[in-house]
Order: sequence, then C-alpha cells, then structure tokens
Amino acid sequence: MDNLIFKYKHARILIALRDGSQSWYLASLAKAAGATYVHTCNFVESCEAIGFITSEKHGKEKIIKLTERGAKVADMIASICSEISSQQNAQKQPPPVPPQPQKPVAAPGQPR
Repeated sequence: MDNLIFKYKHARILIALRDGSQSWYLASLAKAAGATYVHTCNFVESCEAIGFITSEKHGKEKIIKLTERGAKVADMIASICSEISSQQNAQKQPPPVPPQPQKPVAAPGQPR
C-alpha cells in the first residue's frame, strides 16, 4: 500500500487489531505493524482519545481492542488498502501481447 492516503503504520495497526483471535499488547501490535513501541503507544493513545480503541491494564501490560466504531473504521481502511493494492497490481501487469498473424503453412514438397 502506498502512503498516498493513509500513513502506512497507522493503517497496519488498525488492520492488525481487526484480528480478534489474539490478545493484542502494545509490543505485539508494534511488531505486527512494523512500528516502534513508542510510535504504537502514541497512536493507540490518540485512537483511544477519539473512541476507536479501548485498553485494559493487566499488571504492566495493556490489552488493546477496537471499539465498534474503531472496527468500522478499520474495515473501511482495509477495504481501501485492498482496492489500492489491486489497482497497483493491475497497473504492474504488462499489457497483453496481441496475437501475431500466422503465415500459411506450405504443403510438403511445395515451394514457400
């Protein structure tokens, strides 16, 4: 995905959080998104302030989850990223080669 519309790491954090099959901690989320721990902390804090993310403290660790509103936004971002990616892949495909006209084949023993 290009940074044309979204900041890549921010989009990756929200998209990663869509996977509810695991508990997301700041460190695991940062690793999944390819972001630093501090960058992830700052972004999660911003998203929590606008209601996209909730966090629960478990000892020293915070478990991060999308809110219903955040899940809708993450789904839209994933859809847009998928559309951009498919368009980029379509543009990278070489144009189809038109078929070459075939020369008539001479029968055996006939001059060409």
